[in-house]
Amino acid sequence: MKILGIGSNYVSNLKDLEEKRKAKKFIFSKPESSLAVNCDVVYPSDITNELIYEIELVIKIGKEGKNITKETANSYISEIAVGIDYTATDLLNDARETKHPWDFAKGFDGAAPISSFKSIAEYPNLDDINFDLKINGEEKQRSNTAYMINDFADIIVFISKYMTLQPGDLIFTGTPALGKGEIFKGDHLQCSINGELLLDFKMI
Repeated sequence: MKILGIGSNYVSNLKDLEEKRKAKKFIFSKPESSLAVNCDVVYPSDITNELIYEIELVIKIGKEGKNITKETANSYISEIAVGIDYTATDLLNDARETKHPWDFAKGFDGAAPISSFKSIAEYPNLDDINFDLKINGEEKQRSNTAYMINDFADIIVFISKYMTLQPGDLIFTGTPALGKGEIFKGDHLQCSINGELLLDFKMI
């Protein structure tokens, strides 16, 4: 199973969409061992002193595809979940300075908490899905897929140009432009899609 993510994929103002779509896309990966499905997550204090959260919608691929077209791309999505993309920022900064890969900053155990998946059929309009994150009862991030720079289909088309997508592959599709920040031991995170609470866990 591949776990892939796209960076910088939301705007805060719709008027910025067309200009942002001209930018080069960048994709990163996480290992399967980074997943934490509907469970509390141990704060990785042995490797980082600065852990950053980003809520993201996560799509699951349902069938194999290579060089997928824009017109058919959404038919490759079988399910959707909500998750957190954690980044150990101090490790990321070190990696950038030395021009090394991001693997340890993005792929440590527990770096990808996600909810259970729901059928994509429950979301008939993929361009109008609301999602939000609350931490300790306070809303920190909120957006709608209408604010995506590259929508689900665009991401699938781009990735499938370089690698074959297979059933079970997961794609983290980007975080809202505003609100990401640092998470701490003891924090309580709650993530919802269209007002339905799907992911509820603590950093322990």
